[in-house]
Amino acid sequence: MKKIYLLGVLATIMLAGCSSASTDTSIAESKLTDETSIAGTDTNTTFTVGFDQDFPPMGFVGDDGEFTGFDLDLAAEVAKRLGKEIKYQPIAWDAKDMELTSGNIDCIWNGFSTQNREDKYTWTKPYMKNDQVFVVRSDSDINSFEDLAGKTVEVQTDSSAEAVLKENTELSGTFGKLQTVADFNTGFMDLEMGGVDALAMNSVVANYQITKRGGEGFKVLDKPLSSEEYAVGFKLGNTILMDEVQTALEEMKADGTLKSISEKWFGKDVTTLE
Repeated sequence: MKKIYLLGVLATIMLAGCSSASTDTSIAESKLTDETSIAGTDTNTTFTVGFDQDFPPMGFVGDDGEFTGFDLDLAAEVAKRLGKEIKYQPIAWDAKDMELTSGNIDCIWNGFSTQNREDKYTWTKPYMKNDQVFVVRSDSDINSFEDLAGKTVEVQTDSSAEAVLKENTELSGTFGKLQTVADFNTGFMDLEMGGVDALAMNSVVANYQITKRGGEGFKVLDKPLSSEEYAVGFKLGNTILMDEVQTALEEMKADGTLKSISEKWFGKDVTTLE
């Protein structure tokens, strides 16, 4: 009789334990669902743009300490049309893939060249053309590619210019040294102080930097290193968000907003979106 009673008590305890575990599991699942819902809401309502904050005029820190630039203005208008809150996220350029893959940013929008990256990202249609060029001091005797032989040339880490020069070993092999720099503001200081002989970079930023410095002290070699196109890059396979951004850009092209923003920064319409 005692044995039966003890078995009954044991069964009751086990059932109570199972019930408690079930309740705990339900609470945990409910909490997870709530957290997922919150995360999903953030993702749906925020458009986070990754950019190099030392890349004027595409994206940089203005004199007022706020993020500004041509690409950032475009991104802000797109976010507005998508009903999303714009978030500017400065990134280290050589860490851009990690930022995108981890979900810290929704896209890379900062004078981002498709050249040699065509299959690494999901892209919008190109909206702007650009050249990679060499910048030297105005008193330099470097006037052609041939004159770069034995010279020290600097490029931004993981930039289009670096990729082009690594591929064009016939040219870069003549340099005395090819070295990298974190950003072009530092690169221009290196060039100005004589630490390097030339900078390889995109023409849009080069012309902006030279104009900002009074239009003197530097010159751009006539022959471009390569030509390229700018587009917005998304994580490979993220076609849904890319399509939304593309539609907004096409609307901005049709109603003149794209042209207006371009004229604000460049004095003319430099966009190429058709």
